[in-house]
Amino acid sequence: MLKVRNLEAGYGKLRVLKRISLHVNPGEIVTLIGANGAGKTTLLSTITGLVRASAGEILLQDREISREKPEKIVAMGCSLVPEGRQVFVTMTVQENLVMGGYIQHKKGNRAFMQELDNIYQLFPVLQERREQLAGTLSGGEQQMLAMGRALMAQPSLIMLDEPSTGLAPLIVKNIFEIITRMRENGNTVLLIEQNAKAALKIADRGYVLETGKIILEGPAEALLANRDVQRAYLGRDLGQS
Repeated sequence: MLKVRNLEAGYGKLRVLKRISLHVNPGEIVTLIGANGAGKTTLLSTITGLVRASAGEILLQDREISREKPEKIVAMGCSLVPEGRQVFVTMTVQENLVMGGYIQHKKGNRAFMQELDNIYQLFPVLQERREQLAGTLSGGEQQMLAMGRALMAQPSLIMLDEPSTGLAPLIVKNIFEIITRMRENGNTVLLIEQNAKAALKIADRGYVLETGKIILEGPAEALLANRDVQRAYLGRDLGQS
């Protein structure tokens, strides 16, 4: 589904990503964990074309996309749920969702409105609030709206940047259940998440990013059991009682 090879990117003279290589297979949930400033958001921004790669390649379903514009990448099947939700606060819930499906509508996809019904089934609260301004929703509802908006583009790959940030534990649990359902509904997921324990519990595989480099990768269960990962990201140590 996604292959990243020797990717480098940054901002001006600041080199953030340093020869990053990773892959996401169809039907997987893959999580990327790391401290603030490790380069996680820059990686997603580069994959989606918001930041230009300076070296390396990005393949989406075997098609090179590192020089494509963001709207073309969305049309090719890759959607991003950005950090901080970034919903259109002065528009209604339904208007936000319709905006998310603009590419499919432009392509003349007749299943456009059917996808709206699917989103409402996945997020019943959004249907209840469909005429409400997005800016008046709770943080958890705005996160669901951002996820629903991304799904309206009918992506093969959906990438989520810190979906649990600022949310209450019960809402976080609900968000992660929905991410699992996304995979069950046919989406492939690349997840960036500060809550490493919760992310690794639902993921198939994971990568650990540190100062712009992948320093560790493997099955999610193995990373959960890794002493260094536990000490650095899970807040505990196997050697501690």
